Amino acid sequence: MERLILEKTDGVAKIVLNRPEVLNALDLKTFEELAEAVAEIAADRQVRAVIIAGAGRAFCTGIDLSFVYTIASQPAPEFQKKLREMQGVLSSLEELNKPVVAAVNGYALGAGCDLALACDLRIASEKAVFGEQYIKVGLMPDLGGTQRLPRIVGVAKAKELIFTGDHVNAQEAYRIGLVNKVVAVDELLPAAEALAKRLAAGPAVAIGMAKRAVNKGLDVDLQSGLEYEVYGQSICLQTADVKEGVAAFLEKREPKFKGE
Repeated sequence: MERLILEKTDGVAKIVLNRPEVLNALDLKTFEELAEAVAEIAADRQVRAVIIAGAGRAFCTGIDLSFVYTIASQPAPEFQKKLREMQGVLSSLEELNKPVVAAVNGYALGAGCDLALACDLRIASEKAVFGEQYIKVGLMPDLGGTQRLPRIVGVAKAKELIFTGDHVNAQEAYRIGLVNKVVAVDELLPAAEALAKRLAAGPAVAIGMAKRAVNKGLDVDLQSGLEYEVYGQSICLQTADVKEGVAAFLEKREPKFKGE
């Protein structure tokens, strides 16, 4: 891969956006490689948690301007097709049956912010800055910002951030629930890796089903969401991990889950 680094260690896959010279701005090649990486991770049963990070001093500053000009000059049907494909790449992260942790260092702006929003959990360095700044160039968020941000921080705050394009620092992001944790810059990757390893050591089927249940519950009525819990739990009860979990509880020891 030219735009990304994909590493796998101890059940954790780490995707690093690797264009530090342009603050990890996204272009077509990056989206293609990200789609390839997610597909590879989805098919790898040994991978049970994922980290996404950015090389250098930024997580991701959005879409590469040269790419913007290229797709904006296309006829509307072609532009819309390409945009749906890009949306699909971020949705594939959200739909991945494994927990995804964003390790946000520096700027996460525009599409970079949307990428972080598509992850399940977000850890920020104390120098992280988030912003849905599309409005500042006459555009609106188009990679999920209008849909995911309200679900994370609430409708009123999301509208404020989207309508103004204002940036928020790490502490404010934590206050409004945009990130789960703020750490020192040199502690960012260790903190993300520790969390990912903890998740990877958990019961993979149960975590995956819980992720699906939470995500589906955002789009259905309460009763349908509860019914999905019934479905998910019936699957969990058939796993070896639930037997190990119960045995460990009765024997007063830590469980050793195998993700089966």
